[in-house]
Amino acid sequence: MEGTRTHSIRTLILVMVAIVITGVLIARSYYGNKNRSVDPRVLHARELYSHYDQFARAGDFPGIFLLLDSIEDIYRQTAHYSQSFEVGVVENNRAAAFLTLALYGDSIPRERNPFHELLPDSIVHMALNHALNAIQIYETWPLIYQGLSGEEIRETLEPGFVDGLNPDDPSMVERIVSNRVREIESALRENDRRLSVCHTNLGVIYRLQGNHMEAVGQYEKAIALWDRNLEAENNLNRILNKPLKKRNILQKIFPPEKGI
Repeated sequence: MEGTRTHSIRTLILVMVAIVITGVLIARSYYGNKNRSVDPRVLHARELYSHYDQFARAGDFPGIFLLLDSIEDIYRQTAHYSQSFEVGVVENNRAAAFLTLALYGDSIPRERNPFHELLPDSIVHMALNHALNAIQIYETWPLIYQGLSGEEIRETLEPGFVDGLNPDDPSMVERIVSNRVREIESALRENDRRLSVCHTNLGVIYRLQGNHMEAVGQYEKAIALWDRNLEAENNLNRILNKPLKKRNILQKIFPPEKGI
């Protein structure tokens, strides 16, 4: 009896090890294939972005700004990406970082605040510039693709996009172009939500500047773009002295992604 039980435990352990190894191999294959589909000119930017949450959680603002600068430099080097939604993500993340410094700068250690010598008004103004840059990018980049089918996006994208890719490997070029079409289609679907987050940040900036009417307008724009933007709705409610709304149970379990 004891021997049978021991054999069963060993079998279970072997099965679990096999499952784990299989999962690792599948993950490596999936992410390896995914990386091979990403434009090699910007692959490093994608890899750098994987560290963003780590810096944000640690409150490492020197690391955040250096990371965002490095990411933007990579995107700016290729014409297709120089005014793309990815740069809008960078600009909005900068705006959010400056907003955090403006709101909580007094509680952030000096060594983690690269702008500790600036007055709060100056930091708010920097947040304003980056929020406006993000909005400008998010409003303009989709214009060339709006309303197009996937095939039409490909036809619009391909002529200039393939310059600089390796022409000796047609299968690689095809894979990268197809992946970029999918990224653009996804970004088009996400654009209103990302714009909504930008307008929410802009509303906070105007409120900090004492311009409450402008703040109200920005929150209303944010809600019109994305009606699940609870942050914008509650910021608006604060200004209008209305009760704040709480997230329901589904929103707590599955919170909406923030914008990037």
